[in-house]
Amino acid sequence: MSAVPGLPADYDIAVTVPRNGVTPPARPGRGRWKDRAFEWLTRLFALLVFGILGAILISLVAGSMLSLERNGVAFLWSDAWDPVKESFGALVPIYGTLLTSFIALLIGVPVSFGIALFLTELSPTWLKRPLGTAIELLAAIPSIIYGMWGLFVFAPLFQTYLQPHLIATLGAVPGIAPLFEGPPLGIGMLTAGLILSIMVIPFITAVMRDVFELVPPMLKESAYALGGTTWEVVWRVVLPYTKVGVVGGIMLGLGRALGETMAVTFVIGNAHRLSASLMAPGTSIASALANEFTEAVGDLYFAALIELGLILFAITTVVLGVSKLLLSRLARREGTRT
Repeated sequence: MSAVPGLPADYDIAVTVPRNGVTPPARPGRGRWKDRAFEWLTRLFALLVFGILGAILISLVAGSMLSLERNGVAFLWSDAWDPVKESFGALVPIYGTLLTSFIALLIGVPVSFGIALFLTELSPTWLKRPLGTAIELLAAIPSIIYGMWGLFVFAPLFQTYLQPHLIATLGAVPGIAPLFEGPPLGIGMLTAGLILSIMVIPFITAVMRDVFELVPPMLKESAYALGGTTWEVVWRVVLPYTKVGVVGGIMLGLGRALGETMAVTFVIGNAHRLSASLMAPGTSIASALANEFTEAVGDLYFAALIELGLILFAITTVVLGVSKLLLSRLARREGTRT
């Protein structure tokens, strides 16, 4: 024991004196091998993701090889679909997938933005939790329930009340009249897009609400103190601060809409026919696979369906890549501005 200068005289500490003037080497920690094992285990899990993606891609390419060899690139822009004559094309399913997803985002994004804005800025405290729970419950409803509700409840009401009004009004406007031509069938591309919009609203709303709540209160309070209205605060403070998260939520909703199967299958009409009218029946890649996979007779028919799955895989990959590129550009621009 020895006294340390600057401390009370009765305050001693123990000092370890090396033997023969040599400090003994530190023994390796007992848990070091566990850290190594944990590191390699997590690395294995990360590589497993790439392995699964590669296996899916290889199986899709191998399964669609006959269609790729027979149809070539022309498969993408051919609107033929005749299993009897073994004439297949992916234009109609691709068109239906992209159009219904676009309609879903066109309706779902503004509605989701309004709900998230109300929950974070305008809603009274007693209403926030019940309304937020209701939005989350919409996300928990299985897609087949949405499809059954759309077919048996929404489509008849849509056919009776809304479709005739749209045909009579918007169907007479030059330029957009072809989009609203045809008889009111209830089912069709527009119905599928509306059902998809209801399905993507909970996902986009949840992301927007969470990122809106991350805005520091000081920024919003400062904007209000300067005389800004609620809309000005949201447009000039909240959105610039959270635009990366908002874009990510929109891309999440787009991915949900692109791959939806059962709900779209119930209400889209499942017709391999290319039409400019939103009222006309159509089909999507997911609904075509769900309807015809078990009925595929012949190797070429089966390979054509597998190639549709490969195209859907490619579309979702491109959408993900574009969203990542957009997010990185937004982040880089924000850093440059800062």
